[in-house]
Amino acid sequence: MSPTAESEIVFRGSCYCSAISYVVKGKPILSAYCHCTLCQRLAASPCVATVHFPAAAFNWTHSEPHEDAFDMYPVANKPWKNRFRCKSCGACVASFSTTKFKYSVWAGQLERNEEGQIKNWDLIKPTAHMFYGTRMLDFNDDLPKWEGYEGQSKRLG
Repeated sequence: MSPTAESEIVFRGSCYCSAISYVVKGKPILSAYCHCTLCQRLAASPCVATVHFPAAAFNWTHSEPHEDAFDMYPVANKPWKNRFRCKSCGACVASFSTTKFKYSVWAGQLERNEEGQIKNWDLIKPTAHMFYGTRMLDFNDDLPKWEGYEGQSKRLG
């Protein structure tokens, strides 16, 4: 893919009720299945497909003032990480790291095609499992499994 075409990649996402929406442009800096206990609790799921983008790639697209549609709160044990939750449906929509200047979104909230598949999935599908030590289920796939972040922690499998 040429650099020009790569910069034109757009992913659109929203909360469950669509009161909050956003767009991210370009390829992600990280895409992984996250098995951390925080994601498990927030999503009520064994893991989530989390996709990280530079802050400059992320923009809210719902009606302004954007803040009227969501609650923003710091993660209790990670005060540098802010989560955004829809005031209408309660869905967590994104998080922002004030130390790494990146947004994280959950792939399950991204726009889908007529067949129900996430658009441009091949460009953002997870490349690893992270925080695999706290997993609820074993995943029998060929993706590398990490104790923490991919490439920054001990590889478990």
